Amino acid sequence: MADERIKHVTMPKWGLSMKTGRITEWLAEEGETVSQGADLADIDTDKIVGTLESPEEGVLRRIVADVGAEIPVGATIALFAPPDVPDAEIDAEVAAAREKLASGELEEVAGPTVATVEVDGRPLAYATLGDGEEVVVLVHGYGGDKNSWLFVQEKLAEGRTVHALDLPGHGESAKDVGDGGLDELARAVIGFLDAVGVPRAHLVGHSLGGAVVTAVAAAAPDRVRSLTLVAPAGFGTEVDGEYLRVFASAASRRELKPQLGKLFADENLATRQLADDLLRYKRLDGVDAALDKLVKTLLDGETQAIDAASLLGSTSVPTVVVWGREDRVLPVANAAAVGERAEVRYVDGAGHMVHMENPGAVRDAVEEAVRRG
Repeated sequence: MADERIKHVTMPKWGLSMKTGRITEWLAEEGETVSQGADLADIDTDKIVGTLESPEEGVLRRIVADVGAEIPVGATIALFAPPDVPDAEIDAEVAAAREKLASGELEEVAGPTVATVEVDGRPLAYATLGDGEEVVVLVHGYGGDKNSWLFVQEKLAEGRTVHALDLPGHGESAKDVGDGGLDELARAVIGFLDAVGVPRAHLVGHSLGGAVVTAVAAAAPDRVRSLTLVAPAGFGTEVDGEYLRVFASAASRRELKPQLGKLFADENLATRQLADDLLRYKRLDGVDAALDKLVKTLLDGETQAIDAASLLGSTSVPTVVVWGREDRVLPVANAAAVGERAEVRYVDGAGHMVHMENPGAVRDAVEEAVRRG
């Protein structure tokens, strides 16, 4: 029987569609004592490379998965154990893990539970992790979906219920966005809370989603325990209008991919797979009309058309704001519009997709907002 002190680190399931991951770099070495939460390995999910954090503190005794290897979700990629566990026992566990991988007999890893609710006659899709009493709702940005929170949702769900919502017009939700206005989208989020029976929640919003959850807090402050705004729209005036317009109109990878590069500090994170996934979404019936309406909501010529800053100023909901210093879609200068109303956390080396480029910084901000709320 294996020593129970030997702990297996497995390939995580980041997002609904992830089946395998490829180790691109190990960030710790065999024999090293690794702190819980420290960076352990970079993993390519096809959509984006994410960093796996150590699930516990201990000695990394063996690296099981080689760099470049395509590993199924749930398979052992490393082993932790105290120094006094004999090498022979570690080697036996490595052999057993590799035999299990070769046989294909891996336990299925439960990812988020996907469901839909009806709000104002429209189905809204969402993915849920956790079952705690405290509820967090994650709201994506323009053109995104619930999968954009793939590196954030799992950790936040420890001891909580965390829903990642597809806004109208996005993901697997209805493509009808009504008039496409901010109030329309805010009503959808409030209707979602009603439909899943949540009287009050901590709301987290990225980009357009940041403006939406701010509007929810202004319209129904009794429903919101805290806000975390990630590069939110509606603060300041600066915006890359070309990005929004081309995203709405692009029909080919050649048109879309250069715009997607603007989302990240490192343009290489805008992969071919990401572009192909978005093009498939854009070909769905009703998506073009939805995106066109939302562009009109977001833009007034070359400036932002909505004012979420004044909405935030009208509320007293505890709020933390996160902004990537290299954001090219909604430049970091817009953070000045937050004023004294909330703490702003600036993230070096991150662009507009802070929650994908530095998910730890976003999770820390959410934890702080939750603590205050």
